[in-house]
Amino acid sequence: MSIMWNKLYSICAFKCPKCLKGEFFESHPYNLRKIGEVKTHCPKCKTNYILEPGFYFGAMYVSYALGVGVFVLTWFLCDSIFHDDSVWITISIISGSIVLLGPLMFSLSKIIWANIFIHYDEEKR
Repeated sequence: MSIMWNKLYSICAFKCPKCLKGEFFESHPYNLRKIGEVKTHCPKCKTNYILEPGFYFGAMYVSYALGVGVFVLTWFLCDSIFHDDSVWITISIISGSIVLLGPLMFSLSKIIWANIFIHYDEEKR
């Protein structure tokens, strides 16, 4: 597999970026009690997920980009479907989609940020 497919698999399946087998998060993104809690180490290959203190603060930039993407896509779809309707319908739909997708975007931002710095190792597989 190429590097791109390994990264994409790790992001979509929430798996370890190094071995692609171990779980990255403590629980599902919509478990609001443990939302976004990253394991300290991979249970399979023992890769340290916390490279330095405050490592995941950089994921805020990724989260911002994901939020803008959801906003633009939702706005475009609302504009295509509801041509001349009230702007408040569009604002309500965009706000609802951001709130509903918030936990998923929060988790995705962390796994994407980790995949930027932790690289796949064929020997760990």
